[in-house]
Amino acid sequence: MNKLNLDKQESDFLNKAVSHWEKEHLINTELAETLRKSYEVKGFDWMRLAKYSFWIALFCGAIAVGSLIINDALINWLKSLYYTPDIVISIASAIIAAVCFYFGRRWEKKYPEKVFSNEAIIFTGVLFTACCIAFLGKTFDNGSGHFSLLFLLSVFVYGVLAWRMDSKLIWLFALVSLGSWFGTETGYQTHWSYYFLGLNYPLRFVLFSIVLVGSCYILKKQKWFDRFWELTYVAGLLYLFMSLWLLSIFGNYGSIDTWLHIKQISLFYWGIISAVVAALFLFYGLKSRDVIAREFGITFLLIFIYTKYFEYFWDHTNKTLFFAILGLSFWLIGRKAERIWNFRSRSNNPQSI
Repeated sequence: MNKLNLDKQESDFLNKAVSHWEKEHLINTELAETLRKSYEVKGFDWMRLAKYSFWIALFCGAIAVGSLIINDALINWLKSLYYTPDIVISIASAIIAAVCFYFGRRWEKKYPEKVFSNEAIIFTGVLFTACCIAFLGKTFDNGSGHFSLLFLLSVFVYGVLAWRMDSKLIWLFALVSLGSWFGTETGYQTHWSYYFLGLNYPLRFVLFSIVLVGSCYILKKQKWFDRFWELTYVAGLLYLFMSLWLLSIFGNYGSIDTWLHIKQISLFYWGIISAVVAALFLFYGLKSRDVIAREFGITFLLIFIYTKYFEYFWDHTNKTLFFAILGLSFWLIGRKAERIWNFRSRSNNPQSI
């Protein structure tokens, strides 16, 4: 029998629960012993180590490639590639990407336990897909500068690949491409001016994220979208709260030079709006047991509050007092969180009360 791996806290909770059921004669001694043998305290988190190791390996590989480029012989070879037609590079990248996707998909089925190594292969395919689309754009470039169309093409390419391969990693790149297309397309339509319909980039991305999150709620009960729903929801909220955070700092100013000449206190209402949105998501998450909304709400509510604290008090407060207040606030938050955790632990284990 395969035992359930639990951390020490979970194991202690189950031990107390089984002992309580046995004491109250809800289960007999034999069943209680069987339950105790069905789980064990897990050891070292090898999966986490594997995940970080593969990412470090990819990072080191990138450094190795960069080091090779310094070599004079390689630089001369790369110069010779300068005259290679863009369409040839695009086709070559497409072939390499197809090979990566083929073997990545094949090894996912053959070796499903090798999660991170398979994802590393698929990630390589994603990068070569981007290279293919970029050089395809250069091939047909007519000088219009409308390169946002390449991001739009990436959305469809990554979307189809994610759907056919059932890959959340590729779907994430589709969502990133969608945001990139929106940003570059609105910039192109205004000839790269600071505003689009009177909105700077953070404010227009607030509208973009509202549409994305709203689409998630509309499609929540659709089975065909179920496998990508959570990732899309998280990406939409990340777009939303990052945009609100930037708005709380820069307001609806499109130029850094203009922003530098205004007082930060004049943007206080953007901070209030951002904090209210975070509080509403926190309240909604608690009421509807939406863990994602709750976590985003509490996390960014704290980020908004402490961002304003640094903005308004850093230059006008003694640094000893500044960090003393900052430390005290975190201590109070930790103390409150500890009380809530202890209360829930006692509620889940009546025997300890």
